[in-house]
Amino acid sequence: MTSGLIWYILILPDEEGAVKVAGKSWREQAWRRRARQLVSEDGLLRGSISLRQRVCGKPGCRCTKGERNEGMYVVYREAGRAVQIYIPKDWEDRVRRWVKRYGEARELLEKLSGLYEAKVRQRRE
Repeated sequence: MTSGLIWYILILPDEEGAVKVAGKSWREQAWRRRARQLVSEDGLLRGSISLRQRVCGKPGCRCTKGERNEGMYVVYREAGRAVQIYIPKDWEDRVRRWVKRYGEARELLEKLSGLYEAKVRQRRE
């Protein structure tokens, strides 16, 4: 004899019409899932990508003939000062992914924070 369990999920629309499951809207659940996924993946890096062209000054280099060397940097602020980190060519794709992932995670956290700010303002859970 097999025992069957039936699970019921209470689904109710909130004041904005968004459907809620277990007290959280579908939108909030999706944002939380994506944020959890981003944080659990390899690599998050705060900052922005900056491409710079410069002259190295080495004799015989193409930059002495007018064709500048290009380099990628990650730039962020720390203690009120700009910090720049040079990114080697073989790390560029990886670092771009990390910076993009950080930006997306931060955006999701801002959205989630906005939901809870609204709850505080409306004095509801």
